[in-house]
Amino acid sequence: MQRIRLRYTKRGRLRFTSHRDFQRAFERALRRSEVPMAYSAGFTPHPKVSYANAAPTGTGSEAEFLEIALTEARDPAVLRELLDASLPDGLDVVDAVEVRTSGLAERLAASVWELRLDGVPVEEATAAVDAFNGAEIVEVQRRAKNGVRTFDARAAVVDLRVLDSLPDGSEGRPCAILRLVVRHVTPAVRPDDVLSGLRVVADLAPPVPVAVTRLAQGLFDEESGTVTDPLAPDREAAPAAPPTAVGTAVATAPEGAGSA
Repeated sequence: MQRIRLRYTKRGRLRFTSHRDFQRAFERALRRSEVPMAYSAGFTPHPKVSYANAAPTGTGSEAEFLEIALTEARDPAVLRELLDASLPDGLDVVDAVEVRTSGLAERLAASVWELRLDGVPVEEATAAVDAFNGAEIVEVQRRAKNGVRTFDARAAVVDLRVLDSLPDGSEGRPCAILRLVVRHVTPAVRPDDVLSGLRVVADLAPPVPVAVTRLAQGLFDEESGTVTDPLAPDREAAPAAPPTAVGTAVATAPEGAGSA
């Protein structure tokens, strides 16, 4: 059995696709692409697909991950192209690697988010971000299945800043762009929780819904302050390709061979 890990996106209007809607679209793409899927046992077998830390409905993403199990080996690059062609524009499969290491879920330990605050001046956003970063605890509330839950939104935030380079706001309005790096903890701290925290500490209330996009997720590198590619270990563990005949000839040719 071969296992393949895929990275896919949710762009444009498709950011409003729920996780269940994506599951249905992806399973249709598997059938259209004639992927030799492995199936679970039991009374109602289903394709062996494992989803990891899906972004909330309404947020865009450049870094969603899943893993599939196949009964026959396939070239990951060819498989990626087939699946991408079978999904609607906006749900794009952008990377594929064969599974060679364990622990993908454990490597999805942090996310990088971009928050576009249309109608919010940069100065106002900067003051709110400074207040949030300067607080030891920022308590926010979220409605859950068991009622309203209060928790700290500050501790999970590794970095929150206003970007230096900002695009023009729509219709000439001001526009602030925030970059957020947050650890995946329990309870999960989502971008909307951080926005609630900005409202708590600085009364920041964007006049229109904030456009949120996940740019990356993976392990957080303390030294560089970046979130690393979770598929890199699988690529690095892949066996090196054997040298070609031409490459071998060049490597063994005596120095100066072929010169006039």
